Amino acid sequence: MTTTPITSVRRGDREIGAYIDGRFVPAVDATAVALAALATAAVATVGVSTGLALRRHPAIGTVTMGPGGWISLKRTSRPPLRSARTPDRPWWARVLRARRLVAER
Repeated sequence: MTTTPITSVRRGDREIGAYIDGRFVPAVDATAVALAALATAAVATVGVSTGLALRRHPAIGTVTMGPGGWISLKRTSRPPLRSARTPDRPWWARVLRARRLVAER
């Protein structure tokens, strides 16, 4: 029976690996792996919950065609009217200084 020389490698109080037959084999730190998994799950949870909280809901519900081609908005209320002075514009429209396309007569 042959014996395999094993030499453990420590840094302070922690074992970081071992030399087995002249090759270094690192030790797996289960605590560090578990903490990294928990941190990743926490960041993903915060990101998803923030995205869901900031998601905008449509001003009206489902739009269907009624009898005779009329647009039907059942079980909905009217959206609030926009002020002519301060239109609700998206950020990219303000950055690009975009103007609304209005058909002139």
